[in-house]
Amino acid sequence: MTDTASPTEFSQSLSYDIEQAVLQRYEAGAEQPQAALCCPTSYDGNYLAALPSEIIAKDYGCGDPTRYVATGETVVDLGSGAGKNCYILAQKVGPTGRVIGVDFNDQMLGLARKYLPEMTAKFGYSNLSFVKGKIQDLSLDLEQLQTWLSQHPVAVLAELAALEAESSRLRQQQPLIADDSVDVVVSNCVLNLVRPQDKQQLFAEIYRVLKRGGRAVISDIVCDQDPSPAILNDPELWSGCIAGAFREDQFLTMFEQAGFHGIEILVRQPEPWQAIAGIEFRSMTVRACKGKVGPGWERNQAVVYKGPWKSVQDDDGHTLNRGQRMAVCDKTFHLYTSPDSPYQQDLIPILPQAEIPSETAQPFDCQRSSLRHPRETKGQDYQATIAPTDSSCCEASFDCG
Repeated sequence: MTDTASPTEFSQSLSYDIEQAVLQRYEAGAEQPQAALCCPTSYDGNYLAALPSEIIAKDYGCGDPTRYVATGETVVDLGSGAGKNCYILAQKVGPTGRVIGVDFNDQMLGLARKYLPEMTAKFGYSNLSFVKGKIQDLSLDLEQLQTWLSQHPVAVLAELAALEAESSRLRQQQPLIADDSVDVVVSNCVLNLVRPQDKQQLFAEIYRVLKRGGRAVISDIVCDQDPSPAILNDPELWSGCIAGAFREDQFLTMFEQAGFHGIEILVRQPEPWQAIAGIEFRSMTVRACKGKVGPGWERNQAVVYKGPWKSVQDDDGHTLNRGQRMAVCDKTFHLYTSPDSPYQQDLIPILPQAEIPSETAQPFDCQRSSLRHPRETKGQDYQATIAPTDSSCCEASFDCG
């Protein structure tokens, strides 16, 4: 998509229906393997060894987001297709975890579900389900809606309001994926297949279903320039993961605009998967975290950025200068320093000498100096004198540095 046309204007200018082109291509892919839909990918561990060959042959992707998921987590796979990634994830998260595959294609859902009894018996536990929905609308369970529709067919316009009311009810009372319910959202070469006018909603839905502290790990096809009009108007290139590819910088921006932080490129394919008219298309895997919402409280915490850059800036505009004690609120302190934080390996946490209880903490003053004076963390009356307690540091066999 070029910078001069809005997503809606672009979609309206097409001579074909994007969703229909994608649906037909992947219906065919459920019947016979489609080599053109595959981007060469190596998978972590030996998890593929347990899977039926049909699932491996008919599942299409461009990366391995499954390697970034841990035991016991609840995971949603967007565009789960034949189910290869879901069956890998089911093994990784184990019996204490849960995996939900979401797809819109009945043929792919049928293929993925076909092997559920066999895989459940092989794993020795049941932690996987496949559900029907659009990945840009994760609140609407399309199978439940279809059941209602079979009992209340819409034949005239007046009955359309009842269908819309039932859709709204399902979203509110029986959502396909509930708010704040998922540890990890993964996807493998599917987001590019969503219509341009729906992509902002897609990222908002990923954000909605994640728990605070959760993360998205997305492998998708990106391009180094905007696709040309000729590429955009080719339904084969759209269903083939080319026309809908994100421009590299815009892919990261979509996560940022949805409210994510700690956005990072985990893997970028060095050589292009395809090149068309000088535009390069390659696989990229991105991780983004949810959790920076909420008030900031003053608890006299600080962080020191280790380097090597002279300074860095986070997604909220906080600048951290190398080697300096930077004042942060309690929320930001934990975002930076928790064990699963994307920043923690680059920062030194500094806690106050006397902890300020959260119930007595005052709102953090965002207008204050960005530097934290040592006396703020030690206390204005701190007068301690500390003598060495272990002389062995200075013995000949030790190097004190």
